[in-house]
Amino acid sequence: MSKLLFTPWQLRSVTLRNRIIVAPMCQYSTPDGVARDWHMVHLGSRAVGGAGMVMVEASAVSPEGRISPDDLGIWNDAQSAALRPTVSFIQAQGAVAAIQIAHAGRKASTAAPFHGGTPIPPGSERGWQPIGASPLPFSPQHTVPAEMSVKDLERVRDDFVAAAERAHAADFSVLELHMAHGYLLHSFLSPISNQRQDRYGGSLENRLRFPLEVARAVRAVWPEELPLWTRISATDWVPGGWDIEQSVALAGELKKIGVDVIDCSSGGMTPDAQIPAGPGFQVPFAERIRHELQMPTVAVGLITEAMQAEQILVTGQADAVALARELLRNPYWPLQAAHALGVDWSWPPQYDRAKPSR
Repeated sequence: MSKLLFTPWQLRSVTLRNRIIVAPMCQYSTPDGVARDWHMVHLGSRAVGGAGMVMVEASAVSPEGRISPDDLGIWNDAQSAALRPTVSFIQAQGAVAAIQIAHAGRKASTAAPFHGGTPIPPGSERGWQPIGASPLPFSPQHTVPAEMSVKDLERVRDDFVAAAERAHAADFSVLELHMAHGYLLHSFLSPISNQRQDRYGGSLENRLRFPLEVARAVRAVWPEELPLWTRISATDWVPGGWDIEQSVALAGELKKIGVDVIDCSSGGMTPDAQIPAGPGFQVPFAERIRHELQMPTVAVGLITEAMQAEQILVTGQADAVALARELLRNPYWPLQAAHALGVDWSWPPQYDRAKPSR
C-alpha cells in the first residue's frame, strides 16, 4: 500500500528515500567540538532505523558560537574530518546525511541541560563572553552580550562560510542554517533582541539584512547541486516579537537566494514565552509558508504517530516531517511507522528476522 510518508523526495541532486527527518538534537557530549563514538552510535542508529535523512545537531561555526562548552563544532578541519566516518555510515544505511550549522549568540556560554543549563560567566574556567545583535541578555541570569560591530558581522559571516566548506569536505549532502530558537541569526530577526540603530536594526528589511547576508554567502560556496535548508522560529510567541507574517517575508527572500526548504519550528526567544504546545502545534506555520510561497517546508513539533505524520503530508501542510524526542525514545520509529501504515518497507538484513508479520 502506497503512503506519502514513504515516498521518495528529491531536492536538487539529492533524493531522500522517505519523508522522515531526524531533527538536529544537541548532545552536549564533546569538550573540544570533535565528534566521537557517541555521535556515530547516536546518529547511526537512526539511519539504521529507517529515516530518510539524519541531521547532525547544531554545530558551532566558532568557539564563541557554542551553546555550551561541550557542543559539537565545525570551526576547524579536525572537527570536519571526525564527522566523515559517521557521514559514511549514515549513507551506507541508505539515509541522507545532513548537518545544521549555528551560532548561539546571546544564549552562548551555558552549561549543558543535564548539568543544570545555567549561564557560565565570562572569565570562569569554561565560560566566555557572548555576542549578539544588541546588548540585551536572554534572561536576567544570562551575561549581557557584547553588541556586534560591523567587523564582527563580517567575521561571523565568514565563519558560516568556512563551516559550510568544511561540511562539504565531510561529505554531507544537505546543509541547514540555524535561524531559530533565539540563537544569533534569529536574534537579528526579532525586534525583541535586536534594538540596533544602524542598517542591521529597526525595520524588517534591516533586521533581515544580516541573516540574508549569511545565507547568500553560504549559498555561494555550498555546491549548486546540493540542497540548502533553513530552520526558523516562525513566531516568538511574544506580542510585538517575530511572527508568522515576518517569517513569510523572510522565507520569500531566502527562496530568492536559493534556499530550498524552510524547516518550521518556533519559540526560543524569551524564557517566559507562553507556547501552546500540543500535537502538531507548529504545523500551520509550515502549511502557510508552503502555500503562500510555493516553497517546500518541513513540519516539526510533537509529531509522534504514523497516521499523524501521514495526514500532515496528505493534506498538503508540509513536504516532510522532522521528529526529535520521539526518535530519541525510539530510533526505529520509521520502521514501525511503515508497519502501522501497511507499507512493505525493507528492514536492515541484520534485523530482518524481527520484522513484524502481517
